[in-house]
Amino acid sequence: MNFSHLAPHPRKTRSIRHLGPIDIATLKAAVLQIPEELWEAENAVKPNQFGTLGTTQHILFKMVSDFVDWRRSYETPLWNEWRPLLEPVLSKATEPYGYSNAAFPRIMLARMAPGGVIQPHRDTNPAAKWPHKIHVPLVTNPAVRFLVGGAWRHLAEGEAVEVNNLDPHAVRNDGMTPRIHLIFEYYDADQRDPDWINPLRDEFANA
Repeated sequence: MNFSHLAPHPRKTRSIRHLGPIDIATLKAAVLQIPEELWEAENAVKPNQFGTLGTTQHILFKMVSDFVDWRRSYETPLWNEWRPLLEPVLSKATEPYGYSNAAFPRIMLARMAPGGVIQPHRDTNPAAKWPHKIHVPLVTNPAVRFLVGGAWRHLAEGEAVEVNNLDPHAVRNDGMTPRIHLIFEYYDADQRDPDWINPLRDEFANA
């Protein structure tokens, strides 16, 4: 189904928005201690099994319940364990928005092996149209490039950025070490919902 006619969030960046540096030392240290068995087990059960992601592995902490409505999400069993490590980073990264009643429908780690590629793609599902999509690089190398806003860029470790997930974006790791990002979505729960979401929600519920 084509959802291109659905209006996106008017506050989403149209390219890339730099949100500032963050102290990631504690979180990074914990992430580097994650055993391979956990990466493999969590990646095997993730719902975002998309071919464009290649061999990129994910560990989910929060996820939307379906790909229609960002307002409905769930916490994975790992959330309570990782919450004290994640919340300071999430809070600092989102300070520039100033939302007093915000929500995080998706929170995850993404690990790309050396030589990994995420093909150019758009996040076309309705649940991706409203929240801000934010990356915080935890581990990277100079040969990692992120395509966003029509240009290939290097995202620095510990620098939070919002990216436009509705336009083509892609990643290449041409380095010799993995690339690990904290990726999450964020929106203002006090902002009025778009006119299209409840009719669409009802349409899918009755299908």
